[in-house]
Amino acid sequence: MQLELSVDRSSPVPLYFQLSQQLEAAIEHGTLTPGSLLGNEIELAARLGLSRPTVRQAIQSLVDKGLLVRRRGVGTQVVHSQVKRPLELSSLYDDLEAAGQRPATRVLVNELVPASAEIAAALGVAEGSDVHRVERLRLAHGEPMAHLCNFLPSGLIGLDTEQLETTGLYRLMRAAGITLHSARQSIGARAATTEEAERLAEETGAPLLTMQRVTFDDTGRVVEYGTHTYRPTRYSFEFQLLVRT
Repeated sequence: MQLELSVDRSSPVPLYFQLSQQLEAAIEHGTLTPGSLLGNEIELAARLGLSRPTVRQAIQSLVDKGLLVRRRGVGTQVVHSQVKRPLELSSLYDDLEAAGQRPATRVLVNELVPASAEIAAALGVAEGSDVHRVERLRLAHGEPMAHLCNFLPSGLIGLDTEQLETTGLYRLMRAAGITLHSARQSIGARAATTEEAERLAEETGAPLLTMQRVTFDDTGRVVEYGTHTYRPTRYSFEFQLLVRT
């Protein structure tokens, strides 16, 4: 399928950037699917009336973002689209599914552990009391995207490993009759440790997005404390900012 691409030479926006934005949108919307070939740079340049360096710069910007890869003997290929997650009370599983990313889960830990001071304070339970720890690796198109570590009050819901590998944690909560109401969340960034780098297929010291979340049900009870790390080449958070009046 031939993409509908065009550039506006009267615009102050650089031509390479116009092209890269259109290609990125095509990847995000699924018009260019993972594994598909972008086509020949020479043909693309001729079709749009652009110079080869301009087309090459547009493509390189998407290679740098991790959306495209150049393979010798194959050409420029779509690797994946980046998931842009709106800041709302939703699960990564649901967000990936909505983005057409074919989520998969590998459960690394599913056990009862004594609550540390930090976990006890977050969940509102006594330090040293049993809490449920669930640690998962979330993948999209077979590639690791995030490491998720969640703590839940003991006895809140049954957490079967097989179920955790086929659906999201929030879906299991809703199925158990828990009404999720609100959350307190903080987002940050830091360098990957060696263990994290191996787990997420990144280099040691590579930047990672981090998120911590405390989730409440409609009675005000804390039902989950999560601490997650994400690959920024695969994932980003979207904010909507409003002016106070």
